[in-house]
Amino acid sequence: MLKCSGTIKECVLDTLSDLVGKVEKRARKQWITQEMISKMDDRRKWKNVNTEEGRKKFRRLRNELKRATDNAKKEYLENICNEIMKFQRTGRYDLMYMKTKVLGWKETQGIQNIGIEDSQGNRIVGQSQVLKNRENYITELHDRPNRPETLEVEPEEEVDADEKDPYILQSEVEKAIKEMRNKKATGDDDVPGDVLKLMGDGGLKIMTKLINTIYETGEWPKDFKEVTMITLKKKPQATKCSDHRTISLIAHTAKTVAKILRRGIEKKIEDVLGENQFGFRRGKGTRDASGMLGVISERTLEIDEEVNVCFIDWQKAFDRVN
Repeated sequence: MLKCSGTIKECVLDTLSDLVGKVEKRARKQWITQEMISKMDDRRKWKNVNTEEGRKKFRRLRNELKRATDNAKKEYLENICNEIMKFQRTGRYDLMYMKTKVLGWKETQGIQNIGIEDSQGNRIVGQSQVLKNRENYITELHDRPNRPETLEVEPEEEVDADEKDPYILQSEVEKAIKEMRNKKATGDDDVPGDVLKLMGDGGLKIMTKLINTIYETGEWPKDFKEVTMITLKKKPQATKCSDHRTISLIAHTAKTVAKILRRGIEKKIEDVLGENQFGFRRGKGTRDASGMLGVISERTLEIDEEVNVCFIDWQKAFDRVN
């Protein structure tokens, strides 16, 4: 199954590269060249190779990259400063100020806050320390005390054949893929969702076979289980981990499997949920609950009765898996 997943990934990426071409990464800084980006990718590959040769190549690439970026940045800033001085000497102050803005300084924002606060309120700025602090925060947020190491799952052989769900159909896979939004960020497998929509009947058959194998065995490919987590600021002066919103970039193939499984769960759990459950439910959103509250309030006030409403702030109610 893992081999089948890797084959699908390689086939999709090779076809995409042949037909569309390899998309080069865009540098965020003006002085970063494509050669530097290639060295960054090579350095990233050797970073996790825990051998003597791997550590030597990583250190060599790191030193070469640092020298190249320092020299390129110095040369870039010197050229910008020379142009600014040239415009000043010729009296072109409009062009001088425009060129100054290229340096990235914004008077309205001033100096940006660097670093983040840990659980004790201490400011940390080191990249490794910041990442470790975020890891601890997310682990605590999504974890709970005394969590069991293993989940008690009913053995498959003890489940009645009539209670087992049928195999996943190709039409279900096709529908889940078509419902994907366009131009969404890729996961760790680098397979765009737009490319999955272009698969023909043969590709859908292979995808359906893979998903049914995952469904039967319960084993997920490595690319499906690993995600890239990104933090977005909730407010400009964000200094704590709680001031950031965390999003996960999941592989689109994994999203397809999750969407199909979710639909199967929704069909069975709909009979269990009460009529008062609103939100995260098809046809019963929080807007419906707000509308009902408004109607009840209006009718109660019409007969000169009191209306008591209790508002509860469930902070991060849906962030913790418990």
